[in-house]
Amino acid sequence: MAEFFSMGGYAAYVWPAYGVAAVFLMGMLVASLRGLRRHEALLKTLETSRPRRRDRNRRDGARAPSAPAPSGLPAAEGHEG
Repeated sequence: MAEFFSMGGYAAYVWPAYGVAAVFLMGMLVASLRGLRRHEALLKTLETSRPRRRDRNRRDGARAPSAPAPSGLPAAEGHEG
């Protein structure tokens, strides 16, 4: 077991490299979680400050999903619409 931890004489280089990598990865994890929480709080604030939009189908009257929405543009040639 001691031979494993001595890393064939390179332990002075290998273990600090592992330590630096672990510290860097932990820092990235902490920064990511903080950013996630900050963005979730911002989203919650924005959602509560603005009224919710109604669904287009509800506003236009409960059309069947297969019925095309009126667009004001002529249908493409060869297509119904």
